[in-house]
Amino acid sequence: EDFLTLIFKAMMKDTLNSSHPVSSAVQSSEQIEEMFDTLSYIKGASLLLMLKHYLTKDVFQAGIEVYLHNHNYGTAQSDDLWDSMNEITNGTLDVKKMMKTWIVHKGFPLVTVVRKGKIISVQQEKFLYRVEPENWTSDARLL
Repeated sequence: EDFLTLIFKAMMKDTLNSSHPVSSAVQSSEQIEEMFDTLSYIKGASLLLMLKHYLTKDVFQAGIEVYLHNHNYGTAQSDDLWDSMNEITNGTLDVKKMMKTWIVHKGFPLVTVVRKGKIISVQQEKFLYRVEPENWTSDARLL
């Protein structure tokens, strides 16, 4: 219950224009420090939880084990984790491509489903709680 409360708080912060992606290129040590905030940790944790449920617990754990084995006492990048997951899924799923849509964009998608009789239409757009025109950037495209 506490984790869900944290997730909802992080999602609320992630809907603002002032939000930031979980992962992005940095140029200075100050930018690195800015990246390690509650939003990054909670959103990152919830994304890993979603991935675990999508892949199944056993596949996810096997991917984590491959990742830890391959990078034992070394350095790693986020792509290394996704590559380990791809290795476990034998290329049947491009985990890296799927997760990039979540970690390199701020915010999250809003999916709207409309049913008219037997016809169902689905639309996806970036969800923003408050659009502040002075802070609007080209990153406002669909996820």
